[in-house]
Amino acid sequence: MSLITTFTRAWLTRSFKPFLFKNDYDKSLPFRDCEKLGLYVHIPFCKSVCTFCPYCKTVYNPKQCDRYIDALVKEIHKVGSQCEHKKETTSLYFGGGTPALIADRIDEIIEAINEHFIITEGIGVELHPDNVNVETLKKLKAAGVTKISIGIQSFLEKYQTILGRKKVDAQKLKEALSAVEFETVSMDLIFALPDQTYEDIKADVDTAFTSGANHVAIYPFIDFSFTKSKVKAMPKKQKKKLLDQITDYFNQKGYHRSSIWTFSNKKEAKYSSMTRDNFLGFGCSATTLLKAQFKINTFSVDEYCNRLDSDELPTSLTIRFSPRQRMVYYLFWTLYSMQLDERKFEEFFGVPLKKMYGIDFWLAQKLGFLTKENGIYSVTKKGAFYYHYYEQFYTLSYIDKMWGIMRKEAFPERIEF
Repeated sequence: MSLITTFTRAWLTRSFKPFLFKNDYDKSLPFRDCEKLGLYVHIPFCKSVCTFCPYCKTVYNPKQCDRYIDALVKEIHKVGSQCEHKKETTSLYFGGGTPALIADRIDEIIEAINEHFIITEGIGVELHPDNVNVETLKKLKAAGVTKISIGIQSFLEKYQTILGRKKVDAQKLKEALSAVEFETVSMDLIFALPDQTYEDIKADVDTAFTSGANHVAIYPFIDFSFTKSKVKAMPKKQKKKLLDQITDYFNQKGYHRSSIWTFSNKKEAKYSSMTRDNFLGFGCSATTLLKAQFKINTFSVDEYCNRLDSDELPTSLTIRFSPRQRMVYYLFWTLYSMQLDERKFEEFFGVPLKKMYGIDFWLAQKLGFLTKENGIYSVTKKGAFYYHYYEQFYTLSYIDKMWGIMRKEAFPERIEF
């Protein structure tokens, strides 16, 4: 465990009590009174597995995939029916894996969702570049999808080779995206690859927008211990210089920054499955965040299906938050969106932000990480880098450990941080 994350956890929670995930869960999930509830569905299948990808995935098998979708629909009905009336939610996101592999059944999943939930802000689906064709896009749009996110990583062949991917045909992307329009077309790019320069990133960004994107996400490369990737992470100083340069470029172009890593040429173009106050997750490895708990489903596709066949939820681990622990989670992901409204914090927790973290936010302003106007804290360029820098410690200290264990054990007894 990193000393930085351990110290930060103890300071912000005002306690040496660890984050404890245990192998238990509530059979009835308390989401009825949750406001701004989001939904997430995980599809773990891929035609081939990228060595750098840390997410829960497995090689596509039609028979296994059909069984999985049947189980997924059961989970949706099992959880959704716990609320007497349809529950209003913000958005629905499909992640993976490669969700487009189940394009022929995605309408079935969305129909199950619609039986129990009202979606007010649209439906998003992640896509591999190979799946961006008119036929697939039309199926998704007909099913109700309004936003797509394409995992480009880089348009430059030298980085596609490093990542074990094949070259992306930008012209074909542009033609397909012109034929079938969506509210948001986001493209994911990986930042901080070996020897990557500002000109490389700028070229990727420009190609993304000229190929049909109205939103891009520039995610830092993170070297997870359990992946087979041999790509080495970029040194801190070089990474900061690159991030500052590309941020300045976005500002020069007049693009809108909607989070630490996302930018758009239209303010209304948004794509984020993370920045929700509460959310329900369906599928293997999917997580659920509620007011006083966070739970994560098993990573095993077979055990996931077995649990649902036995009419049981597929929960593997649950943490039951102390009030301070929940506040830390709220602050971390709210600040990811570059702003935090102290009034919304008080509405959510029933206590003023100043009372709980007054000295912390005062210090963050003095250090130049935040500014404040009319009760709203905004993350500065300096603050954005250090958020990004700390997030990597968090990822490698918490997510790397948890996902590494859960890839090997379907239902661990406990994990402590």
